[in-house]
Amino acid sequence: MNYLSVENISKSYGERVLFQNISFGISAGQKIGFVAKNGTGKTSILNIISGLDTPDEGNIVVRKDITVSYLPQEPILNPNLTIEEIINTSENKIIKVIADYEKSLLDPDDSETLQIAFDAMESHHAWDFETKYKQILFKLNLEDLDQKVNTLSGGQKKRLALANALLAQPDLLIMDEPTNHLDLEMIEWLENFFAKENITLFMVTHDRFFLERVCNEIVELDEGKLYGYKGNYSYYLEKRDARIENFVSETAKAKQLYNKELAWMRRQPKARTTKSKSRIDDFSEIKDKAHQRRNDHEVQLELNMERLGTKVVELHNVSMQYDNNLLFNNFEYNFLRGERIGIIGKNGTGKSTLLNIITGSLTPNAGKVVIGDTVKFGYYTQKGISIKEGQKVIDVVREFGDYIPLKKGRQISAQQLLERFLFDRKKQYDFVDKLSGGERKRLYLCTVLIQNPNFLILDEPTNDLDIVTLNVLENFLLDFPGCLIVVSHDRYFMDKIVDHLFVFKGDGAFEDFPGNYSDYRIYEDSKISEKRIEKTNASKPKKEWKITNTKSKLSYNEQKEYNKLEKIIAALESKKEGLEIKFSTEDWDAEEINKQSTILQQVIKDIEAKTERWFILSAKQEGE
Repeated sequence: MNYLSVENISKSYGERVLFQNISFGISAGQKIGFVAKNGTGKTSILNIISGLDTPDEGNIVVRKDITVSYLPQEPILNPNLTIEEIINTSENKIIKVIADYEKSLLDPDDSETLQIAFDAMESHHAWDFETKYKQILFKLNLEDLDQKVNTLSGGQKKRLALANALLAQPDLLIMDEPTNHLDLEMIEWLENFFAKENITLFMVTHDRFFLERVCNEIVELDEGKLYGYKGNYSYYLEKRDARIENFVSETAKAKQLYNKELAWMRRQPKARTTKSKSRIDDFSEIKDKAHQRRNDHEVQLELNMERLGTKVVELHNVSMQYDNNLLFNNFEYNFLRGERIGIIGKNGTGKSTLLNIITGSLTPNAGKVVIGDTVKFGYYTQKGISIKEGQKVIDVVREFGDYIPLKKGRQISAQQLLERFLFDRKKQYDFVDKLSGGERKRLYLCTVLIQNPNFLILDEPTNDLDIVTLNVLENFLLDFPGCLIVVSHDRYFMDKIVDHLFVFKGDGAFEDFPGNYSDYRIYEDSKISEKRIEKTNASKPKKEWKITNTKSKLSYNEQKEYNKLEKIIAALESKKEGLEIKFSTEDWDAEEINKQSTILQQVIKDIEAKTERWFILSAKQEGE
């Protein structure tokens, strides 16, 4: 069933053409990830298909009997309402069903209206709506339902808008960067939510793990053309590379044919036959094909950093607390040259606070921070670039000088540097406030790196950056010889860049884990499995195997099965984690991807079946 059709839409801003004659459709059950470079109109397309904007040309056709919800990057909410009031005043069909039911109760003699309202409550599962929205708000760390919107941070507003969109249970949900401002636990919960819900999705996100685990189709806007890939992110990468290789091969063949035809053209006399004229007409098409060129320029990053000395950064008994919220207590750590540390934890546990303390922009309640003489920080904050009124892109870089020093005594002009960050000469004279969110982040990254830091601190650097820029940034950071601290919810990015983690658990609890994020998840899952086994074993009375437990309602074979299930489930969970890691690290071909996907799906089904069986046996044993 087709939900929405995009028919030959185009959009321009002044002389800048974003896209032309774009067409595609969204059908029931599709979970589509929309991929494109920054500044090519991703958000504009989302605004158009959600009805917030109109195309210059073309049409959007939406099926009449469906509901559509849109989660923008920066949602607009009534600042005077509380969190709970935002939920209860939304355009949610369940809210109307509840209101109709409450109204029908005022006139109990009208049994027909009351019955209709009651049936509507049943069909929409509206009886437990309050419980459901409180559960979702709890998962998104919005527990104070009486808190006013005007006191919420930008991240909290985004999470509230996400909760509203999920509760609306739309047929089609359109989302712009849904994982921004979510911590890792929230993202994994959202992945599981979308896996269970029968909902159609169309989203823009830079989170490659999220694309891998949620989407069943990728649509790419590349060089003004749309390409569809019927698979997840791994499948898209493989098929995209194959498409580009084919393009390069076909263009090379066209160039050979063009040179041959050009030589023939030059040999022809003025009086030509009909056959010659036909060949001349074909020559124009061959010429166009031979001169096709991909705009595959990548960001070029280069530093002229000073070598770090023996003393880098030392934290001695650092403590920080806001009111009754203890972030960390007597925090001790000595950073060594070349360390690559990732920081993870729930929102509000002190991740950004620690970065501000290290860089000196915040003073701790207790303890001290010692900075080595050779340390030069490069701090990429979540706030991003400070926009000055009337400032152009070139002016931002020229604040650091007209010429920027590079390695081995070389230097480049501000214009050349911006070209390395994909801002062409025309774009350099655009006003900064006209740039897309991703372009601003790329410009901000440029201003951080041109100061030649030897200790990089990146607070959520992947937000709003396109996947192409992310890949270049990852390759640069892998070769970066200085110290590196990264706070990010991008699990793919963290797995690739860092080699150990600071895990902030709240209430001052902290863990230094030797490994990347996937290693940590496997470790945590194994601990959960062990605790589950210990709890099960502890609940059993210690008896000799020959003595029958008269209180147990399980048969002998069921008891044996029950005892084995914990270990089987733990083993399956480990197998599942291992397969998911391989999807992001192995260079598999399409056949192998399909094979491994089938294996993974079977493992997931086995986990669900074994877990369900464990609960049945557990309930039977406890006499429930």
